[in-house]
Amino acid sequence: QVQLVESGGGLVQPGGSLSLTCVASGNIFNINAMAWYRQAPGKEREWVALITRGGSPMYADFVEGRFTISRDNAKNTVYLQMNSLKPEDTAVYYCDAYIVSAAWGPERRYWGQGTQVTVSS
Repeated sequence: QVQLVESGGGLVQPGGSLSLTCVASGNIFNINAMAWYRQAPGKEREWVALITRGGSPMYADFVEGRFTISRDNAKNTVYLQMNSLKPEDTAVYYCDAYIVSAAWGPERRYWGQGTQVTVSS
């Protein structure tokens, strides 16, 4: 069994910052790519950022240099530092990871339960 648990969401004013954390736990042999997605009310879930096991980041165009994804492989953790937040960043943020639970085993995709980010004055 594998779990992903996000934390760090909350209410912030426009222009402010938040740092999200996602910790993977359970039966983990290896974690490949880790990513953040978000879903605003009435909208489909959209990809925000991804980081490879080797630490190479990729971002959605709307990030525009405001967010930074990072990871700590020893802690099975991925982070998302969000700066210069805008009201349109308001959404539930989910982490996502491709996890192998045993040597030579298959890679499976797991999702966290989400953390609410609200950007409002």
